Amino acid sequence: MTESLTVTEISIPKVPTLPDAQTVTAVTHWTDRLFSFRVTRPQSLRFRSGEFVMIGLMGENGKPLLRAYSIASPSWDEELEFYSIKVPDGPLTSKLQHIQPGEQIILRPKPVGTLVLDALLPGKRLWFFATGTGIAPFASLMRDPETYERYEEVIMMHTCRDVPELEYGRQLVEGLSEDPLIGELVGNKLRYYPTTTREQSARMGRITDNLTSGKVFADLGIPPISPENDRGMVCGSLDFNTDMKTVLEGFGLREGANSDPAEYVVEKAFVG
Repeated sequence: MTESLTVTEISIPKVPTLPDAQTVTAVTHWTDRLFSFRVTRPQSLRFRSGEFVMIGLMGENGKPLLRAYSIASPSWDEELEFYSIKVPDGPLTSKLQHIQPGEQIILRPKPVGTLVLDALLPGKRLWFFATGTGIAPFASLMRDPETYERYEEVIMMHTCRDVPELEYGRQLVEGLSEDPLIGELVGNKLRYYPTTTREQSARMGRITDNLTSGKVFADLGIPPISPENDRGMVCGSLDFNTDMKTVLEGFGLREGANSDPAEYVVEKAFVG
């Protein structure tokens, strides 16, 4: 059973008073382990969809406590969105999960990252592979018009342990076709393949297993991944990222970077 959401928002943010501070404008608690929040966007901030920034809070010692967070909103959005786990004893998330609209976070406006379209060679089909909150950079890329201008088909594979943990991604994907800005571009190009690994659901199994067994190709009625047509982006735990590199290279894909585009990229900064 999907848990009820708690959404809190305000319409007029307070003016930031701390260096690099931005004001929280909305908070949504998706489960007891997952939440998303929106903050004001610095006027000077320019980023490519899929990049991350350092955000955090002031620590008890008076020093900033910062972590890398992928920006979940697209580059055209007037605000910034982030999607996070809640770690009860985590130095940052134990405090961050209690933020309320009107409060401030620290945001260092220097975006970086490997999950950008420019790090991939041209192709026909783009795969997003994510576990847990690793869907955040793809939430940005799925809402970017350039994604659909460059690719004929986009496939979002997202795996979590339980069904409620998929809700953030499900609502985002299902709302894209009705989006007034990019709905027409998205059309039927975006295909969503969510699975669970613990709770029983319509589709089960790890992303790696569904790829190596060929199940995802059979379910979607598409040919297997090939270096000629397919490009991939990976974001999840360190173990998942490592396993995915092996799987994708088994299909003949090579890892790329901003300075050397190839067939797939992995977000090295994200672990969780």
